[in-house]
This record gives sequence, structure tokens and C-alpha cells, in this order.
Amino acid sequence: MSVDVITSEDLIMQSEGFLVSDMDGEKVMLSIENGKYYNLGRIGGRIWELISSPVTISNMVDQLVMEYEIEPELCEQQVRLFLKQLATEGLVQVDK
Repeated sequence: MSVDVITSEDLIMQSEGFLVSDMDGEKVMLSIENGKYYNLGRIGGRIWELISSPVTISNMVDQLVMEYEIEPELCEQQVRLFLKQLATEGLVQVDK
């Protein structure tokens, strides 16, 4: 799936077909389809939790800014980059 631009109001959600586990506080995943292993890390794992049901980037950023010491603009930039990587790997679905 190629997602060049994800807008603040697009709904983002997890794709299906992944085994997810916590390992020392970090989320790790295994794709059942292609056998690839992914380590989302701590904050990436938190984003993964937030997209367990459809959510906008705006709502995600609001939640992360409350939980972590980060500026909203930087948070949104990092979230967009992370989600674009996930979308490229087919790990998330974007509903425009």
C-alpha cells in the first residue's frame, strides 16, 4: 500500500494478520503473511495500541502529548513518519 500523504483527519487503524507481543516493554510483531518480524519499540507500541480502533492523527497526537513530554508539532511530525513506514509495510490501513 502506497500512502504518500496521510492527513490529520484520515482514520488510521491496524491491519489484521499480525501476532503482537510485549517484550521488555516494547511491542514486537510477526506478520503471519510474510514472516517478517517488526520491533515497534515503546512509543511505536503505544501508537499501535492507539490504532487498535480507527483514530485520526490529530487525536493520536493529542493523546501522546498528554502522555509524553513532547511538543505537539514534533510529535505530529514523528507520528506521520512512523505511520507512513507502517503503511508502506502494510501494517496499517488509512481510510481517507
